[in-house]
Amino acid sequence: MNPDLEKRVPREILAELIEEGTEAFRGILEKLFNVAMQWERSEFLGAEAYERTESRRGYRNGFKGKRIQTRVGELHLEIPQVRGLRFYPKSLERGCRSEKALKLAIAEMYVMGVSTRKVTEVTEQLCGLEISATQVSRVARMLDEELEEFRSRELGEYPIVYLDAHYEKVRKGGRVQDVAILKALGVNRFGTREVLGLSARISEAEVHWRGFLGDLHKRGLRGVELFVSDDHEGLKAARRAVYPSVPWNRCQFHLSKNAQQYARRKEDKPRIAQAMRDIFDAPSREDAEELRGKVVKKFEKIAPEFVSWLEDNLEEGLTVFDFPRSWWRRIRTINGLERLHREIRRRTRVVGIFPHEASALRLISAVLAEIHEEWLTGRQYLNLAGWKKQVEQFFPTGQGNYRKTVA
Repeated sequence: MNPDLEKRVPREILAELIEEGTEAFRGILEKLFNVAMQWERSEFLGAEAYERTESRRGYRNGFKGKRIQTRVGELHLEIPQVRGLRFYPKSLERGCRSEKALKLAIAEMYVMGVSTRKVTEVTEQLCGLEISATQVSRVARMLDEELEEFRSRELGEYPIVYLDAHYEKVRKGGRVQDVAILKALGVNRFGTREVLGLSARISEAEVHWRGFLGDLHKRGLRGVELFVSDDHEGLKAARRAVYPSVPWNRCQFHLSKNAQQYARRKEDKPRIAQAMRDIFDAPSREDAEELRGKVVKKFEKIAPEFVSWLEDNLEEGLTVFDFPRSWWRRIRTINGLERLHREIRRRTRVVGIFPHEASALRLISAVLAEIHEEWLTGRQYLNLAGWKKQVEQFFPTGQGNYRKTVA
């Protein structure tokens, strides 16, 4: 045995393992998990039980029982809870939900008769046995309950909200159709990102975005100081209907890409892209407006369509200048959502065509739930210390109806 390992493992544990074998290992693994999770909670809170420290960020709130299946048997674990903050121990393998959903999506293809021999082989390798329709239904029901709880949980105050959608291929009525997966990310008052909601809809038409935003509102989404999204007519109309007085910043990355479409010559595209970057990198709104005037003069003869488009659209990407400068880098684009799309597609590519919308929503929900928990226990995304006072410097009390949202 490794001498260092022998020093770290108590002799009574080794003796118990030798004497009782696998059953003893199951009990020891159970104890190690529970101790590790309690240690993680202390680290997360910045204080031990009953300890008073200046760094304490919350309080213990008991335990929640959970049973998990392992190769050595069923473990009975006690998940430490935290009052008022979201905490989930890294000791547990949080990837199990998304992997289970991936296996289930492939298994559904097999059960519904849309699979090939290769898919059958993959299913058996992943699941370890042939999956019956009854087994798939039972696993799906258990998983769906957990994921529905995640998607419908109560929300609260989120100063920044990002909105976007991507498409997945789903089999409907004997045909393969593209289905829009609508998503909302938010930065909470502690400066941490969260997945606020997702939904599978036929398209990004206004009626679907309005239903999605209305659901977020019913779940308690409030305190929104800024929406960030691409320029999509259905989304814009729905946002105005549900949250009419909340400012909006059009994603500067997409705005710059849209601008390049108005170049008459191929060699003008990089020049237009640089002109857009110069405007967006300006130190203030006043400087950005001044640069816009220079860009208009520079391109009014060689790219008049671009100039006309710029004067109609640029203002939508300058809302960022009305907020604290320390926020700008995080609120000027929806690049965070684009990275999330790539991660989702990396997982859904294995399935290819989903047998139905519920299957697509199940897998994507599991992937996002896993990422959501990583964000909550990870680094701060945006420093919002004293954010209300910072925002009020730009939007004083009584300035229009900006502070009011739909009741």
